[in-house]
Amino acid sequence: MPNVDSIAIQKPRLTELVFSTLDIESRAATIKATYWLLLISVAGAVTGGYIGSGSEDLARFFTSTFGLIVGILLLNAVPAIAMAAVRRPAWGIAVLALDGFLSGIVISPLLFLARYTAPELIWVALGITAAIFASVTGYIMTTRKTFSAPRAVIIGAFVCITAAVLLNSRLEIGGIGIFISAAIGIFGVVVLVVNTSRVLLNPIAIGAVPGALMLFAGIFNVFVSVLNILLRILSLGRRR
Repeated sequence: MPNVDSIAIQKPRLTELVFSTLDIESRAATIKATYWLLLISVAGAVTGGYIGSGSEDLARFFTSTFGLIVGILLLNAVPAIAMAAVRRPAWGIAVLALDGFLSGIVISPLLFLARYTAPELIWVALGITAAIFASVTGYIMTTRKTFSAPRAVIIGAFVCITAAVLLNSRLEIGGIGIFISAAIGIFGVVVLVVNTSRVLLNPIAIGAVPGALMLFAGIFNVFVSVLNILLRILSLGRRR
């Protein structure tokens, strides 16, 4: 077995990652394992977010100065621990779940605010994030030999736009809401595809656990961005 520390990690340009077409026949197991591990973090985040959205105490804590510092430390310390646990898969899985759970807890102020002002926006953000995850994951799981980044981006973008339109028909988020949700969703697809290409280029050097952390960070940031921006738009609309 090659020594991970001795393998040089390639550092391709962003354009190379976005437009790459890679033979994954020999790497399919690694990337699929990475996406299964990603699902663990996502499940943890949903659980933590559900708990945080209904807790006023958590919302108050994480909006305090001390709470903000604790939140930043948690979001940075847990992934670092997971990176250190790469050589022990059982630990890596546990820390991935913990990373997702704590990520959901840390954003409890945002979720609590949304739940009691415009709960439908949480579903919009979840819907867009789920569309990103499902489209790219579905493409990965059904790809056998060749991973085409441009094709994955196109499929993901189409799914995000469709999701935004369908969500509007149910929740009436308006034209601006559709545009912003779809735009951030497409950006999230690009981030997820780019990081997938990066993992595929260096499957052994990066590893499944760090790869899952990398992908989860992108998805998590998309959810927070969509929800935060939609809440700001709602707030501005009410002031007029």
